[in-house]
Amino acid sequence: MRHRRLAASLIAVALVGWLTPVASAQAPRPEAPVPDQTVPRTADGRPDLSGFWTTQTFTPMERPEYLGDKAFYTEEEWTQLQAQLTVDGADPLARSVIEIADAAERERVLDQTHRDESYVHYDNAIWLATQVPKGLSTRRTSLVTDPPNGRIPPRNDAARARAAARRAERGDRGTFDGHELRPLSERCIAYAYNGPPLQPPSYNDIHQFFQTPDHVVIFTEQNNNTPRIIPLDGRPVIDEKIRMYPGDSRGRWEGDTLVVESSHFNDRLAWQGSGRDLTVVERFTRVSADRIHYTFTVEDPDTWDRSWAAEIPMMATEGPMYEYACHEGNHDIRHILEVYRNIERQETEGQ
Repeated sequence: MRHRRLAASLIAVALVGWLTPVASAQAPRPEAPVPDQTVPRTADGRPDLSGFWTTQTFTPMERPEYLGDKAFYTEEEWTQLQAQLTVDGADPLARSVIEIADAAERERVLDQTHRDESYVHYDNAIWLATQVPKGLSTRRTSLVTDPPNGRIPPRNDAARARAAARRAERGDRGTFDGHELRPLSERCIAYAYNGPPLQPPSYNDIHQFFQTPDHVVIFTEQNNNTPRIIPLDGRPVIDEKIRMYPGDSRGRWEGDTLVVESSHFNDRLAWQGSGRDLTVVERFTRVSADRIHYTFTVEDPDTWDRSWAAEIPMMATEGPMYEYACHEGNHDIRHILEVYRNIERQETEGQ
């Protein structure tokens, strides 16, 4: 955790670049924007995606319910929210603050000084604030662009039946009854937002890209998995029997856009309730020296009755990245369970 530096000359460009024109309708798969003349290219003529990029944003995945059908903030609303979210001392971890309709309440939640004295925690504004403060990444009211309501489609009968089967298998066991019931993120096994698809983490949100003519590598700073190595040489996907947390990715160029298709996920991460048949199509277009236009479309007939899509701007930032060595949950699982056993014993003795 540390301050990161963005070149001062890019700040104004970044803020302007985040402004998305208001539109009355949104196509499910909008055409990728055309790169400008400042986009660096590799020796083989492809847009150069290599470097450090950040996806930090307060823009939520789903549109807050109080906004209804409002797909975009007005420029005045966006400016007011940016000023409130980027004020000195704002808590970068207060990600749900944008879902609060009342401006005064948003301000109170962003201000860490309102915390109860019994709340023991470090000052997030000191440890997690970035050189360019986290704000809204576009005038969109959600990262989800399709469906037009800005909400992830409801899970279908197959997904609900899958979730019910998991609950039945666990029976009446509590979430602290065994190590296998603890969350994968606590056990430092996998984070759902590491992708695919990529999503903004709470902090340590740098993504480093490496690029050669036949491979692209994506390495996310807050990551428990190995870097994602994406072949571009047309090789077939892996055997159907092999299933992995990040799935299996294959890439290709469509003009100036890198298209990455991923499949072969396991059913343990259950991102957004998805199952083994999840497929993800990502599109990366470097549109300027300091911005990548990133979109993804997901489909899983056993989870949703329709596909859905999202757009997440990626802004240039500076490295280096720091190792995110997550070990606590696995090394300390014994004590996590011991604490809960002690609580259970005290509750029993108190009866």
